[in-house]
Amino acid sequence: MNMYISDIKIENFRNFKSKTIEFKEGVNVIIGHNNAGKSNLLKALALVLNNDASRRLDIDDFNKNISFEDLRDTPPKVVITVTIKKGNDETPDDLVTVGNWLIKLDASYEAKLTYEFYLPEKEKENYITELSRITESNPTLAKDKAWKTIKHNFIRLYTYKIWGGDIKTKTVADSESLQKFDFQFLDAIRDVERDMLTGKNTLLRDVFQFFLDYDLKEDMNSLAEDIQNIRKEEIRTRQEEFSNLADSTLKQLQRRMEKGKEEILSYAKETGASFNNAIPDFEGSLSEIEMFSALKLIIKYETGIDIKIPATHNGLGYNNLIFMSLLLAKMQVDCDGSYMGSNAKVFSTLAIEEPEAHLHPSMQYKFLKFLKDSKNKARQIFVTTHSTHITSAVSLDEIICLHNENGETSVGYTGRVFPSDNKSKKYVQRFLDATKSDMLFAQKVILVEGLAEQLLMSLFAKYYDIKSQEEFTSAQLANPTGEIYLSKTLEDNHIAVINVGGRHFDHFLHLFDQNNSNTINKKIVCLTDRDLERKLKTEKKYKKCYPFDYQQDASVYDYQDNPSNNIGKYSSHPNIRFFSQDVNKGKTFEYDLVLHNPSLKLLVTESMSNRDEIIKLMTYMGDPTKSVADFLSLLPKGTDTNPNAKNRAIEGGINSCNWTSDDDKKKAIIASRYLNSVGKGENALELAYALEENLEKKGTDEYNEFVVPQYIKDAIDWICR
Repeated sequence: MNMYISDIKIENFRNFKSKTIEFKEGVNVIIGHNNAGKSNLLKALALVLNNDASRRLDIDDFNKNISFEDLRDTPPKVVITVTIKKGNDETPDDLVTVGNWLIKLDASYEAKLTYEFYLPEKEKENYITELSRITESNPTLAKDKAWKTIKHNFIRLYTYKIWGGDIKTKTVADSESLQKFDFQFLDAIRDVERDMLTGKNTLLRDVFQFFLDYDLKEDMNSLAEDIQNIRKEEIRTRQEEFSNLADSTLKQLQRRMEKGKEEILSYAKETGASFNNAIPDFEGSLSEIEMFSALKLIIKYETGIDIKIPATHNGLGYNNLIFMSLLLAKMQVDCDGSYMGSNAKVFSTLAIEEPEAHLHPSMQYKFLKFLKDSKNKARQIFVTTHSTHITSAVSLDEIICLHNENGETSVGYTGRVFPSDNKSKKYVQRFLDATKSDMLFAQKVILVEGLAEQLLMSLFAKYYDIKSQEEFTSAQLANPTGEIYLSKTLEDNHIAVINVGGRHFDHFLHLFDQNNSNTINKKIVCLTDRDLERKLKTEKKYKKCYPFDYQQDASVYDYQDNPSNNIGKYSSHPNIRFFSQDVNKGKTFEYDLVLHNPSLKLLVTESMSNRDEIIKLMTYMGDPTKSVADFLSLLPKGTDTNPNAKNRAIEGGINSCNWTSDDDKKKAIIASRYLNSVGKGENALELAYALEENLEKKGTDEYNEFVVPQYIKDAIDWICR
């Protein structure tokens, strides 16, 4: 690579109070939730590098997180500094271009360009006088008045400069060197038909002109001088041949118009247009460039018979791809020294906002793969996106994540957060397909072990949300200065639920651990099963056990559960928490579901085995005359020669445990039998459908009360704060 933009520092511009964002050579994919600052970052780059765009700002372009005291004492200003460093394969023109802006000159040079939008020094005294007249005691109102004063009296007096090198020297960057930068920006909303589809447009015409006779122009600089001269002579010959043909064509037109011209010009004589012997006539010539206006873009489909349709009849996505390909071709034109001479661009940069706006997912993937290809002519590429398909097409090293929380923008670099052994990095890179990379975009994330939790979590939040609202008193809801109800739904809180396929949380937490640098600052919940285990003290291997077996005989067994260490480790972490079932009564997600709803037959789905038996157990739960023994009697034990080991283990554990509550034992029997009867995938889908349907019946007699497991309520509470 040649020289590249290594970072940008943005101060007081839109949502950026003061933030430095670092870039890589090649492709940089900038992601984040809505209003995280992705578009503002591209705009900041454009203010420094785009010579064709307006560099004046308005009052709303300032970051408003400035105290009244600071506004009163000093006029606000926007400062954006771009650092340019030497890449791996420098070209001679690179150093010449940035030579006047160097702040470091050695084997690895470094240059700076700084855009500053500021109030001139001569206006500052008047500014301070005007703002000193604001005597409002309320800080918020005072600041609001200050911004209004700046808008009405001073914003028109603001000016901007592009400084080169150390900003302290206040050396204006020379225009000639700035013109060597080619910053092409494609915003998300663009009219490609207007910009591209006929030869009258500058973009298409310039591309045509450069690639005309490309069989002779290609690789011209690499050829010997005598060969170059031969090719140039051949191009001149072709131009003369075209000119002769064009002149012949025009003469033929004039001959055909001879009689008609006399008729047309007779009107000129009668209206007085030929006054003072000035006689109108027709004459002209046709150059190759002028002929381009006759060309239009068409699309040919080869389907046995050739079909040609105008590009205007294509979809927006297809035309956007064509437009971007033409733009890349134009960038090749502009940086060709043999064609553009001293006007050739040295540093070509392409910034694309939300390429997914009009592109099918498979096209998004293919387009990003092309941008990463060394064949394209852009030195450095910046892409902002909400598309998980695009993030799945790039490496973790190429992703920059912006996150905005309470007005504070943070930056995460997904490729830098992993341990040096790269084991977790490789795991996460393989994992982040188009679905799971949603964890990078959401404002908050719940990581779960399996499909059932992933499918049902949003429903649980809705059930809990309804219950929470019901528990609020009308007085609390009506009191504007008192406690305010906050929605618990995942959608309202922009929370993504990601299934990591087991207890693999540690790999992903490297991305989000706020205690470390370069991470993505967002709240993370990990929901994990207890998965209680025990082993004989004489053995080495732990085996799964039921809650009623847990901690029952410490003289014979050693016990352990999966999440205890992580729950304690992250209990006071700034942005990560682990939640799990009760350590004495919980086991797995499915187990806890029935433990909290032991008589809810809605949970018994069609795909489950032992349906009739479990429904009967749930019926017993509502009958106070039924004993624990009655519950156990419903469990098939098998025969002496073919015993049912799982049911006998339930019976043995219940009979020998030291629990004093029969109610707890009954719930545990139903939950254990339920857990042993579900098939994870299909059961989860059926459960989701049943609970969704039940939720729609809320307020009717058909509605079944459903209790969200406590550990899930705790998790929802914490992440929604």
